[in-house]
Amino acid sequence: MVLGIPKNTLVILAVLVGVVVIYALGSDQQSSQAQGGAPDGCRVVVRADILNVRAGPGTHTEIVGKYRQNAEADATGVVRNGFRKLAENRWAAERFLRPVDGATC
Repeated sequence: MVLGIPKNTLVILAVLVGVVVIYALGSDQQSSQAQGGAPDGCRVVVRADILNVRAGPGTHTEIVGKYRQNAEADATGVVRNGFRKLAENRWAAERFLRPVDGATC
């Protein structure tokens, strides 16, 4: 017992608090994406025939996807090493992307 409360009750309470926190954080992220697409309002169109999407900002990182020419994708304002971050572990060469009209990239 801790502070007069059985340990089993404390463990269950801790798990419930954790679930509530995770749920709250997840719903905030979903609502920001639902309001404007990308969290920071950046959306791009692909200018290459085929554009590799990589796990990190460099040609040495694993290819995790591909986009065809004229495909549109949500992106972030982060550019590193000539690569724009599209999402977590998803980067594409900036020179083959163009912000769509009205995007705030």
